[in-house]
Amino acid sequence: MKFTLSWLKDHLDTDAALDDILYALTDLGLEVEEVSNPADRLSDFRIGKVIAAEQHPDADKLRVCQVSTDQGELQIICGAPNARAGITVVVATPGTYVPGIDTTIGVGKIRGVESFGMMCSEREMELSDEHDGIIELPSGEVGQSFVDYLAENDPSKVDTLIDIAITPNRPDALGVRGIARDLAARGLGVLKPYPVEPVMGQFPCPISVTIDEDTQAQCPVFFGRVIRGVKNGPSPAWLQDRLKAIGLRPISALVDITNFFTYDNNRPLHVFDADKVEGSALRVHRATGGEVFAALDDKDYTLSEGMTVISDAAGVESLGGIMGGLHSGCSEGTTSVFLEAAFFETVRTAYTGRALKINSDARYRFERGIDPAWTPLGVEAATAMILDLCGGEASEVVMAGAVPDHARAYRLDTDRIQSLVGMEIPEATQRQSLTALGFVLDGKTAHVPSWRPDVLGEADLVEEVARIASLTKLQGKPLPRVLPGVPKPILSPVQKREQAARRAGAALGFHECVSYSFIDQAAAALFGAGSDATRLENPISADMSHMRPDLLPGLLAAAQRNQARGFADLALFEIGPVFSGGEPEEQDLQIAGLLIGRSAPKDVHASDRDVDLFDAKADALSILGAIGAPVKTQIRRGAAPWWHPGRHGQICLGPKKTLAVFGELHPKILAAFDIKGPAVGFTIWPNEVPLPRNNSATRPALKLKDLQAVERDFAFVVDHKTEALDLVNAAQGADKTLITDVRVFDEFIGGSLGVDRKSIAIRVRLQPIEVTLTDAEIEAVGAKIVAKVASATGGALRM
Repeated sequence: MKFTLSWLKDHLDTDAALDDILYALTDLGLEVEEVSNPADRLSDFRIGKVIAAEQHPDADKLRVCQVSTDQGELQIICGAPNARAGITVVVATPGTYVPGIDTTIGVGKIRGVESFGMMCSEREMELSDEHDGIIELPSGEVGQSFVDYLAENDPSKVDTLIDIAITPNRPDALGVRGIARDLAARGLGVLKPYPVEPVMGQFPCPISVTIDEDTQAQCPVFFGRVIRGVKNGPSPAWLQDRLKAIGLRPISALVDITNFFTYDNNRPLHVFDADKVEGSALRVHRATGGEVFAALDDKDYTLSEGMTVISDAAGVESLGGIMGGLHSGCSEGTTSVFLEAAFFETVRTAYTGRALKINSDARYRFERGIDPAWTPLGVEAATAMILDLCGGEASEVVMAGAVPDHARAYRLDTDRIQSLVGMEIPEATQRQSLTALGFVLDGKTAHVPSWRPDVLGEADLVEEVARIASLTKLQGKPLPRVLPGVPKPILSPVQKREQAARRAGAALGFHECVSYSFIDQAAAALFGAGSDATRLENPISADMSHMRPDLLPGLLAAAQRNQARGFADLALFEIGPVFSGGEPEEQDLQIAGLLIGRSAPKDVHASDRDVDLFDAKADALSILGAIGAPVKTQIRRGAAPWWHPGRHGQICLGPKKTLAVFGELHPKILAAFDIKGPAVGFTIWPNEVPLPRNNSATRPALKLKDLQAVERDFAFVVDHKTEALDLVNAAQGADKTLITDVRVFDEFIGGSLGVDRKSIAIRVRLQPIEVTLTDAEIEAVGAKIVAKVASATGGALRM
């Protein structure tokens, strides 16, 4: 948002220094991005007078001038056609920097004649684009600063330009008056009155306005009137200078007036050439789609269904809130105009502008929000200026719709400033600040002004008070400790398990992945999902249409991308939510890992090998141990069909509680994801792990055994269908007091055992408690183990 200091002072009566204004703007949240003061670049220029001007002896278009300056009489060679004796000029003496030509003037020779300076044009001083001749001043004393001369005779040429950044929640600051209101509330001046007197209509408006019923939400209200007998010439110098200063190109008086109110009061307006409007009515409606609209930027746009447009009998004449049409645009020959002031809804305006890629001052303001209450006043103020600058007579105002009611009020609790912001501001000061910002206070209730759509609650009132008081005055104060001692932990058990699992996975050599929670329908179907229950209504892309039922699809996709880039051996894991349906209770937390390729890089000792399901089992058990799972678990078959049917296992607590699954992935899954090489993985459900009964953070005492443990090996011949788990459980139950661990260490199939038999070897660890075991006691336990295994599995001790 650009504006000049003099423009600001049209609304703000202030004697504050420029630096104080700039500081206050940034402190109020209107951050100053750039300040341009023409006086700084013109400070070295002085006024001089040409005493004599003679033809250059060696150039037809050059003249040798004798110029009286503050440094005495100087000889200056000039090629301007108006260089002559007796005129008052602006002189740049040697050492002066000329911004328009980016040159520092020095003493030089031109065609053999010395020149000791330069007489400047307006373009060379960046005052305008005029460069047909040097500046001729009607008055001025020799040696006088040119800046001082401009300040007295043409102050707009040395007006300070200020550029501030406007956040989306402050549309009121997109008008100079809104900026002045903030500064007045801070105490840097007094906001000047802005009376708007209604202009009496001299005749009925010949153009009526209607708003379609289905478009009233997009354009709640529309005001307009015809002004006939206008003369649309160049706008006056003051208006042109004001628009040029902020980077706008003056076009004509009618257009310049609408641009003025856009920046002065954040009130975009539009003028139609009334003689070019077909029929006697304008209609605000939704586009049906496919209409071609020729805009004022000389481009044709194809409209989509639902866009807000203004049409006459011939077709679309304006794109509501964004840009007018070329056909009904005003020109020098315009003698009758229809002035429009409407209110357009923010979201629809933004969608339309983005879809058509049109950026305009009107769109920028409507999509952020304008003051609905100033819409009828905008018509009157613009009408008065048009009549003043262009003449003519105005019709009565026509209106369609109703001004939207944005009235709202919130309770003003003056004590909340301390609790929310930590500042101590007297109640009287708070009320004064809000009143200066336009809030109407009624006891403990604050009514929000119509130009502040961002104030939506009691906390926003506190923010306004703190903003005016200056948040830079806020001083940090440590809060007193409410309770002595160590505060209670705030992490939930699930959060603690996530943290422990991440550390364990990283310690095992895995790389953590963070993938999207969305996958494509084909991948979801491979993992038992892909129905409408988990389908997204508005996916961000076609291959992210469903919520993921498992973490493995994301890990497999990541592995495929890595393999395509030459990384064959991978260890990836992820922790995140999975979804079995669309309801909140159908979401669960999962930990998944994936191992692909070789266990280690190739070396001369041949220690590398393909990863197998026992690697996945070991890693799964390690992570389960890290998150507090019981040590004693069971391994069962019967996992989901995306696991290899004969090379997987479920880690369970009883037949109904599954903590994890590990094993090889099904070949069809690997083929679908184009995974090369052996691939094993695991999936853990941390919410299935029972919580510890003791919530104390204190660790139990370490129990050490004084007596040495004893280990014995047994090999049993069993039926080939017997599972090792059944044999281990039988051996474990032989003596639950002495036996602390049973582990399978070998399996033999074939040979002399026959086709239907196999040998399973186990190692049993016996831990004495009170006295060292004798050989007889050890043999007795061994006999119990043999008997128990024989009873449970039918196996016999291998001889």
